[in-house]
Amino acid sequence: MARPSTKKEMIEAANINFTKLWQLIDSMPDESFKKDFYFSNDPKKKEAHWKRDKNLRDVLVHLYEWHQLLLSWIKSNTAGKKRNFLPEPYTWKTYGEMNIEIWKKHQNTSLEKAKKLLNESHASVLEVIQAFSDEALFTKQYFDWTGTTTLGSYCVSAMSSHYEWAIKKLRAHHKNVSR
Repeated sequence: MARPSTKKEMIEAANINFTKLWQLIDSMPDESFKKDFYFSNDPKKKEAHWKRDKNLRDVLVHLYEWHQLLLSWIKSNTAGKKRNFLPEPYTWKTYGEMNIEIWKKHQNTSLEKAKKLLNESHASVLEVIQAFSDEALFTKQYFDWTGTTTLGSYCVSAMSSHYEWAIKKLRAHHKNVSR
């Protein structure tokens, strides 16, 4: 699927990938989720997230927290309070450290709570997106606070693209535990 370039395409891609994510989760046997994720035996999986996330809850709260980053950023900036997407002290070079803090923050969050949080945040992001026109979402530098990219690009990254990341990770886990 091509990267969305309209609000309609963005919402459709987000909903399609969100549905695929839940269909995958629902299709996996419960015992798959009782085993910790383990990807160290695959040399292709070098990125930090392959070691960070240990279970389904970790993946779901990661998605939820990135929704919260997006929602807070949009809310603050549209209210005239300029702030960066990533909270201080994080930058795009150090956001991996922020992801570890997200992981630590949710170690006592239950899987059921993680599912609820993600469903609610997905709906919240879709609701916020509805307020913007295609022009506002997909015109570069339409808002000074989006820098050189578009608001829509941030939304796609936090939603449909991030859901694809989660699906890939869950499929890899399922493959590992099915051997």
